[in-house]
Amino acid sequence: MALSYKLRDFLRPRPVIIQEAGIKTGDIVLDFGCGPGSYILPLSELVGPEGRAYALDTNLLAIQAVERLAARRQLKNVVTIKSNGPTGLPEGYFDVILLYDVFHDLAKPEEVLGELHRVLKPEGILSLSDHHLKENQILYGLTGKNLFELAKKGRFTYSFKKIQK
Repeated sequence: MALSYKLRDFLRPRPVIIQEAGIKTGDIVLDFGCGPGSYILPLSELVGPEGRAYALDTNLLAIQAVERLAARRQLKNVVTIKSNGPTGLPEGYFDVILLYDVFHDLAKPEEVLGELHRVLKPEGILSLSDHHLKENQILYGLTGKNLFELAKKGRFTYSFKKIQK
C-alpha cells in the first residue's frame, strides 16, 4: 500500500492538490480520512505555527503513522483524532475540511456529512477529491441533502460551501 501512495504522490503531488482548497496561514484544517498522512506535511506548512492541521482516521495504524511523522518532523501544529466520524470538536471550528479519496468508502455518508457541516465555519470550504467517483456522483453526494453547495470545480478538487440552516 505504501508503494501505491508513493506512486500516487509522484503523479499528483499533494501540495499541488491542496492549493485548490485556498488554505491560508492561521487556518484550522481537518484532513478527514487522513490515512498515513500524505497531506499532513504540506498542510502543516501552509497553516503555519498559528494554524492547526487535524488528521482524523478510523484506523489506529494510520493515526500512529501521522503521529510518527509529526514527531519526526517536529510538527507542533498537528493534532490526531481516531474516530469513525464524530470529531468531538465545537460547532463552526474548521476553516477548511479535506475529504480526499474517502467519500466513496464511507459506510454512513449522511452522518459524516452532517458532522462535517456542523464543524465547518459558516464561510468554510469542504474540499473533495475522489477518483473512484464520477462527477455526477460527487455533486449529488455532496449537494443532495442540502448541506453543501458547489462553490467551484478545480483541476483536482471540488470546493463546497456550507449551506446555512
